[in-house]
Amino acid sequence: MIQLNDVSIFLSANGRALVSNISFTLNPGDRSVIIGEEGNGKSTLLKLIYDPALIADHAEYSGGINRGGHRPGYLAQELSPREQEQSISAYLGLGEDFWRAESLAAELGLDGDIVHSSRPVSTLSGGERVKLRLLRILLDEPDMLLLDEPTNDIDIETLEWLEGFIKRFDGGVLFVSHDETLIENTANAVIHLEMVHHKKYCRHTVASLPYREYVAQRERMMLNQEQTANKEREQQQKKEERWREIYEKVETAQRNVPRGDPGTGRLLKKKMHSVMSQGRRLEREREGMTELPVSERQIFLDLPPMEMPRKKEILRFKTEGLFAPNGERLTAGFELNVDASEHIAIIGRNGAGKTTLLRLVESELSQRKDIRLFYMPQNYFDLLDESATPVEFLAPTMEKAAVTRARTYLGSVRFTPDEAEAPIGRLSGGQKAKLLFVRMALEGYNVLILDEPTRNFSPLSNPVIRGILRGFGGCIISVSHDRKFISEVCTGVYELDESGLMESRRFVSAKN
Repeated sequence: MIQLNDVSIFLSANGRALVSNISFTLNPGDRSVIIGEEGNGKSTLLKLIYDPALIADHAEYSGGINRGGHRPGYLAQELSPREQEQSISAYLGLGEDFWRAESLAAELGLDGDIVHSSRPVSTLSGGERVKLRLLRILLDEPDMLLLDEPTNDIDIETLEWLEGFIKRFDGGVLFVSHDETLIENTANAVIHLEMVHHKKYCRHTVASLPYREYVAQRERMMLNQEQTANKEREQQQKKEERWREIYEKVETAQRNVPRGDPGTGRLLKKKMHSVMSQGRRLEREREGMTELPVSERQIFLDLPPMEMPRKKEILRFKTEGLFAPNGERLTAGFELNVDASEHIAIIGRNGAGKTTLLRLVESELSQRKDIRLFYMPQNYFDLLDESATPVEFLAPTMEKAAVTRARTYLGSVRFTPDEAEAPIGRLSGGQKAKLLFVRMALEGYNVLILDEPTRNFSPLSNPVIRGILRGFGGCIISVSHDRKFISEVCTGVYELDESGLMESRRFVSAKN
């Protein structure tokens, strides 16, 4: 087993605690998921468990980590630029163990000959890269796995394969993921990291429960807490109203006491002293009241209603085929027709050309004057100046009214005042995604082109984001591998492959 005893993690720059006195055990057979809002220290905790040196440049820790003689394998969130430039064979770093590597590759769904390949790792699809990285880890025969966002950039087929792999692995698995379906289908324990009181303090929950049961239990607890807090506030309000009535009566009597009646004045002064003491007791009671619960689900944002005829023609796209940058043909020719009321998702294997298709659609629709178009790329760098602040991004003129509105909207998606004024480059991927959603709400777009819109949201905030998009009255054209987004938000699903684009029968869409 791997055991943590009272482990705390602090940011070196300002001493802020990311994790405080957490203890838990990872045993063989455990499938434990770490969840939490963006920037709450999930990846840092995973790195620390594997090797404290991985966090030494930005964080410090206290407490004990007992790895119990285990050999954990660690899958980082991203490949380094150097690793991506390496050939596949160099990345694997094999000695004479080619036969075993070929056998493992085949078990992972890779061509066994890939271990000899001189192709750069960067030329592989997202799913192939995940499998290749797992291959390198498995060659060291780990008995525990630490996986940081293994679902990033992989297609639905690979997601389903990964679920099976996690469930079949003999040892314990501790992982971070935003994919709710994968979490629901694999996790039997939950480690929840939170930041509370305007993200000033951290807390955690360790629950030996499947994810759905944990979420249901948490919602019941928060509902009970809210009911208790509201009842206490109602009772407190009645006490305070009664106190104010008494205070006003005594104050009025003091003002009106005749000068020739010092005895009554002394009695009223004594009475006021008692009333003020009672007021101080009420203040202390207010401080000790049950707190109203706050969670990742508390995102108060809506996309404005759109006024477009439901059958208004948005897109009539026709192509003789999609081509990769090197000229390779990816698909046969096809058509895509979309009306104003539709929310469509395009699915397909990695490398099929989905993002290429979205860019072509964006290029065509950006010429239209009768629609307001917003394009959310998979790579946020395309839209965001990392040196600007979120307020500057949302209110570039910096006029007082625009700045106030921007700050209000940022607060609605749980940005603190400090985060609203910090460079965008310091934000997590999920915070950057929230920033783009705020832009959508502020500007009133009626056509959204979204490339993997939910990929960086936490599993607890994702249901809210899906609800916002499901209720959007305009047109959505998206690429997604998020199975819940596809089934809950989209009224049409199309699959892209070598033969072109066709309606998918794989998903039951939201219109059904």
